[in-house]
Amino acid sequence: MNELRLGTVEMKFAEAVWNSAPLPSGELVKLCKAELGWSKSTTYTVLRRLCERGLFKNDNGVVETLIDKNEYFAKKSATVVENDFGGSLPAFISAFTSGKKLTEKEIDEIQDMIDAFRRGDENA
Repeated sequence: MNELRLGTVEMKFAEAVWNSAPLPSGELVKLCKAELGWSKSTTYTVLRRLCERGLFKNDNGVVETLIDKNEYFAKKSATVVENDFGGSLPAFISAFTSGKKLTEKEIDEIQDMIDAFRRGDENA
């Protein structure tokens, strides 16, 4: 994925595609008109841009995802950790949680993830 950063408008569009794909491009135009108030040309411009970035493809009038929502956020998060925290996940977590009180449930979920990684569970 060439450009991981999506603006607010692009993210709304991406969410619509992720929630509906695969779908005919004409249906996407209708969806964007209803949900975003966009014209046909705006829809196709944003679609082209996100296809160029490798998120979606428009093949014979059918819009499909190349990267699903979870994969997008995983790659985006990995880029933030790498670029802003020197690749250190502990530094990222420390910054993310500083000044924030974690709930017992959040702490348990994090501990479960750590335990799964230690076991080598690929679904962690």
